[in-house]
Amino acid sequence: MDTAKLDDLFAQLLQADPVDAPVIEQNLFAELSRSGSDAMDLLLERGREAIAMGDSRLAIEHMTALVDHAPNFAEGYNGRATAYYIAGLYGPAMADIGTTLTLEPRHFGAMSGMALILDELGEYDSALTVLKAIRDIYPLMEGLDERIERLELALSGVAL
Repeated sequence: MDTAKLDDLFAQLLQADPVDAPVIEQNLFAELSRSGSDAMDLLLERGREAIAMGDSRLAIEHMTALVDHAPNFAEGYNGRATAYYIAGLYGPAMADIGTTLTLEPRHFGAMSGMALILDELGEYDSALTVLKAIRDIYPLMEGLDERIERLELALSGVAL
């Protein structure tokens, strides 16, 4: 992962127009997915494949091997958080999201997952705070405004 390239992509994302934003997002995720090791990248790919197949147990195994061997690779923790979430293990998912954000504080994908879990747990104020933080990083994230609006309505007591 190239830190200067990441910084540039995050800067571009902040200023992007609606046409360019999804392309920049894809480039950002591609850069975040580069561990610097072919073997670790393969574990990430296998973990993601297991997630796509709905096999959270296998995904957790692959992602755990990844974080064990590459403990400073944020995307490994983010992938395992996703697998834990699918398995209904919100505590471990939130712990891995925390590690992801410690390693890469601008990881809006991890932040989005955190907001989703907080929302599902009824922690609407906290979920809204996280979504607003995403807006400071990626204002044009697909569905973000709708998620914020829904939570603001719920918090104001308006029936959804």
